Formats: sequence, C-alpha cells, structure tokens
Amino acid sequence: MAKPMLTFVLLLLWTGLAAAESPLTYDRISLNVSAGSQVDNDTLVSVLYAQAEGNNPGRLADQINRTIGKAVAQAKAVPDVDVQTLDYSTNPVYRNQSLTGWRVRQSIQLQSRDSTALSELIAELQTSLAIGSISYTVSPQRMQQVEKELIDAAIAAFRERAQQVALAMGRNSYRLVQMNLNTPGNAPQPRMLRGMAMEMRADAAPPTLEAGSRRVEVGVHGTIELDAR
Repeated sequence: MAKPMLTFVLLLLWTGLAAAESPLTYDRISLNVSAGSQVDNDTLVSVLYAQAEGNNPGRLADQINRTIGKAVAQAKAVPDVDVQTLDYSTNPVYRNQSLTGWRVRQSIQLQSRDSTALSELIAELQTSLAIGSISYTVSPQRMQQVEKELIDAAIAAFRERAQQVALAMGRNSYRLVQMNLNTPGNAPQPRMLRGMAMEMRADAAPPTLEAGSRRVEVGVHGTIELDAR
C-alpha cells in the first residue's frame, strides 16, 4: 500500500508546483466595440439558367448545351463582364409515381461592376434564358479598402474605451491581454427577380435595378488588465 500512497503524494506536490507557476490575474475586463459605415454596392451579380423537359435526355442535353454555349459566347463579348458556368443536372420527372420524362438544366453566373452593361446583357439573354436571381454586392477591392479603414477605427475606439475604463476604475493605465477582430463577409444581397418565365420578348426592356448600400461593420473583442494602483 505504501507505493500507491507515494504516487499520490508526488501528484499533489506536482499539482501544487504547477499552480504556483501560473501567474495570478486580477482586474481583467472584457470590452466589445465596433466601427461601421454604409457602403454602396458596386457589383451586380445575376444567375440565369436554361431548362428543358422531354422524353429524350440526349436531345435535351444537346439543346441545353447549345443554348448555354451561345449565351456564354455572347456574355464574353461584353467588356468587363465575368461569366461562369454553374450547376448542370439531368433529373427524371415523375407524375402520379410514374416516369413521364426528363428535365435538363444548367445555370450561368454573370458579374460586373458596370451594372448598365450587365443589365442590357441580361435583357438580351432573356429571350433564351430564365433569370434565377439578381443581386448586388460590394466588390472585393472595395471591401478590402473599407475593412482596412474600419479596422483602424475599431482599434482606436477600443483603445479609447479601455483608457476610459481604466481611469474610471482609478488606474492610470492598462495592458492588453488579448484581442479578436470580427470582419464582415461579402455575401450578395438579393434585390429582385427570382424564377422569371423562360420565354421573354426579344425587345424586352432591361430590368430596373437599384444598387443600394449595405452596412459594413468591424467588431473588436478584447480583454485588458488594469495596472496596479
């Protein structure tokens, strides 16, 4: 029985030494501040798709491939418009639990900071494609610039708040223990037009678009430790 008791005593001794080596902390305060601004959306994003149903999946696939290929070529001819092909699917169609045909669909995404040129292109493509969605977002270049400005502003606000707290607590200074930054994402903001009809008139007017703006915020969460009196 002596050997297990010795092990237990040594364990208690090691735990006591480890606790003694850990510095004691006092007067730690957590703070949350943020800085934000209203930023104009400068990029238009649209998803369009071609879809067809019938009994012959091979023929349907050929039809969709030709339609999308023509649309991609037309989009690439417009300056400052980025085009990307998206999902492609071939699915069976059931009615009353019986297979009645097939549905083939493919989507493309168009994106541009020139909303006028892109809206005119969308109007032209509406003769053969349906509009899945139109949304606005802030370009990565603009978002990076805004985030840089807001990070500086948020950190300055944190320092000011920390000094205010220290003085209110009767201390002249503080030290920073830790800090975390929360920066915004850049998800597109849906504005209008979802699931429009497949066939549109060839002389259809461009859709009416308003870019609007979005609130961009950077948050700072940190912990400070007040210096001794």
